[in-house]
Amino acid sequence: MSKQDDNKAVVGRWFTEFWGKTVNLGVIDEIAAPDMLLKYSLHEPRRGRADIKAFMTDFRDAFPDLNFWGTTDLIAEGDYVVGQWEGGGTHTGPAFNDFLIGGLPAATGRKMHFTGTTVLKVIGGKIVEEIGLDDGVAALTQLGLLKAAA
Repeated sequence: MSKQDDNKAVVGRWFTEFWGKTVNLGVIDEIAAPDMLLKYSLHEPRRGRADIKAFMTDFRDAFPDLNFWGTTDLIAEGDYVVGQWEGGGTHTGPAFNDFLIGGLPAATGRKMHFTGTTVLKVIGGKIVEEIGLDDGVAALTQLGLLKAAA
């Protein structure tokens, strides 16, 4: 396999085990670099395995049905892998205060469904950074944190 194929396999596993329907937090220790950067427009950037585990634990507690999936084939060049995705979940858990624009009280029952594109950097089989651009306006509007235009 080529380096690009190896990197796509790492990212495919990450998307399935970290962002998929059932989370496997152990995948963080296996394929995330110790000081990995996780950055999306909806949340404060996270750095390091412990911080990323805490983020996903809180996100999954608040949105127990959280699930994201790829919508096209992964594209790889050099150390970078790009993926398009869609996903979301229903806020049925505890209060969640990780959104940059505000938080949600417990169990609002609000649903979010949105899309995005993510660029991951993989070096030596470890994800060094994951930087995504998501449709945060759609998600935050669905959750009631932004008001839709009249």
